[in-house]
Amino acid sequence: MNLVLMGLPGAGKGTQAEKIVEKYNIPHISTGDMFRAAIKDGTELGLKAKSFMDQGALVPDEVTIGIVRERLSKPDCEKGFLLDGFPRTVAQAEALEGIMTEFGKSIDYVINVEVDKEILMARLTGRRICKECGATYHLVFNPPAAEDKCDRCGGDLYQRADDNEETVQNRLDVNLKQTQPLLDFYQQKGYLRNVNGQQEIQEVFQDIDELLKGLN
Repeated sequence: MNLVLMGLPGAGKGTQAEKIVEKYNIPHISTGDMFRAAIKDGTELGLKAKSFMDQGALVPDEVTIGIVRERLSKPDCEKGFLLDGFPRTVAQAEALEGIMTEFGKSIDYVINVEVDKEILMARLTGRRICKECGATYHLVFNPPAAEDKCDRCGGDLYQRADDNEETVQNRLDVNLKQTQPLLDFYQQKGYLRNVNGQQEIQEVFQDIDELLKGLN
């Protein structure tokens, strides 16, 4: 099974990726992991990617696509894979189509974990961290016993700057803008499957599992 996993920050995509990979025994391929492996192996494309990353620049599409092609050609992908973080643009999605055709394969499903923006805001802005011991809490899912105090050491809790409402709102808006054309592209191709990410973790996975059972 050849899968692409999508979802906005806070949708629980990483948790579902772990569950899919564990049950179906396919490699979880994230952009970051691919770059790190290509750089470590010293491949030509890996070294090209490193030269851009070292300058703090974005890695050009042709290099990213080349690294994806190299990774998907490896033996552990013969029975399938779960792509996470690629494609990010319609141009990359079209390139992925070309790679799949070249390998005589196709994408089975693009699974999009859907969660309302208001819920994502609550999930992403609710994190609090202890200044003293670094313990992490969440105001909704894992609240401290006493407000703004750490259960472990009694230290003060604070909110990271990138967890504040304005930053999170901006992050979600940027992601939404980038993601929508990709979702439209895959909808037209007939690959897109939306899953309700507002349920309990296990219920979300059950819905994904039902989809994937037909591919085995």
